Amino acid sequence: MTTPALKNNFLPPGLVSNLQQALSNRKPAEDDGASSKPDKTDDDSAQPSSSGNEPGENDESKPIILVTNSDGIESPGLSYLVDALVREGTYNVHVLAPQSDKSTSGHSLSLKETVEVASVEVKGATAYEISGTPVDCVSLALSGALFAWSKPLLVLSGINKGSSCGHHMYYSSVVAGAREALINGVPSISISLNWKKDGSEENDFKDAVTVSLPIINAAIRDIEKGVFPKGFSLDVEVPTSPLANKGLKVTKRSLWRSTLSWLAISGTRHQSAARFTGSQPGFGMQFAQLSRDASAAGAARRLTTQKNNIEVVESVGAAGKSDFKRTVKYFRAEMVDKEHEAEDEDLDFRALESGFVSLTPFSPSLQLNPETETAALDWISSALLAGQ
Repeated sequence: MTTPALKNNFLPPGLVSNLQQALSNRKPAEDDGASSKPDKTDDDSAQPSSSGNEPGENDESKPIILVTNSDGIESPGLSYLVDALVREGTYNVHVLAPQSDKSTSGHSLSLKETVEVASVEVKGATAYEISGTPVDCVSLALSGALFAWSKPLLVLSGINKGSSCGHHMYYSSVVAGAREALINGVPSISISLNWKKDGSEENDFKDAVTVSLPIINAAIRDIEKGVFPKGFSLDVEVPTSPLANKGLKVTKRSLWRSTLSWLAISGTRHQSAARFTGSQPGFGMQFAQLSRDASAAGAARRLTTQKNNIEVVESVGAAGKSDFKRTVKYFRAEMVDKEHEAEDEDLDFRALESGFVSLTPFSPSLQLNPETETAALDWISSALLAGQ
């Protein structure tokens, strides 16, 4: 079953009008009406550096696609997406995803920490799971330290469980995964499904792949041709009922957000969570405690040699210090949906809630400059209107 938005690779008339309006509103004032041509990507961006040092045999003639996500290696959104890409049979699919859910870690990087990477069996793909964040996944994959290549043709981040519209893009680690690729000069797409707690089901992720795959294929086609514009990534937001969508709509990033609600947690509930995660402090905490102990010991006794005399200095810093009893409290943050009064149907969350597939181009700063914005909108219009 094909969606109305993607049937025969044409967009519905309402979307064409939306694109034309968006282009006329957003082009720079000095634009004389001539369509700006997108910059070509680097010639080597689609080529692997070698056959690869990872398990599995790869056809070097096929472009490399890197897939990551924020919900974890076992999430259905990732599984359905990877399976569809493998079944396409035209890509070398590589997966590097977090071991567990990292959905709201933003653009967090595990700097100066040791991350664990383990191979995972995924039919038709080369796959690993990592103890870090989606940004760790993309950064490591592009470094050349894990895979023999360092520049895949395209990075896909998703499919995320829940939308990443508006200010959620700042919290969203599925968007951050795509943004990390963009920072490193690699084209990328983030994909999210507008999951509803009481209305969505796992099979909706499979339908979201059906909606997203023509967009992915169009991007790959133009990257290979060297006509995909630089400087932006594409955020794809799929509505709650993917196959009942009203079409694709180019959108602007809104100011929509959920409010953070901090709830006090009782000590007994915290202890229960501690038992689940292990009662012993983590390695970092243990190391910090050892450092403090060592510093205290060093401050208490310092041996210095000066003109063959040994001077012993005793610490008095702790002498007379009053016994202070700490007060410990526990809190948990939860996101609470907040209604937004904006009525502009071209905003991402409005289009999504109205049943459209929202396409929002974004830069590393999440705000596009006029030239990049025009190139992005031109590409969305031409690439998704073009027939095969």
